[in-house]
Amino acid sequence: MKVVIKGDSMWPTYSDGDIISCSEFNNSDIDLSSVVIFNHPLKKGVVCVKRVKRIDGDKLFVQGDNPDPTASEDSHNFGWISKDLVFALNNE
Repeated sequence: MKVVIKGDSMWPTYSDGDIISCSEFNNSDIDLSSVVIFNHPLKKGVVCVKRVKRIDGDKLFVQGDNPDPTASEDSHNFGWISKDLVFALNNE
């Protein structure tokens, strides 16, 4: 599966328009620093690409790579996400 990066939240790792290869998430283990693709917990139809910064059981704290805190809508804004929202992992 291919995912297109939209915006600057994952810069400098990925830039707006980059296409990344992903595999379907089958509820396997997620490691710290993995890049996950998930459905936004508060906005229906919005897909997010973020890096896992903390794991607590089935909850993930995700964050964009951009050092500018205003460049990413992530767990700082919407809190921890459930693993159930994740549908893909980045293969790179």
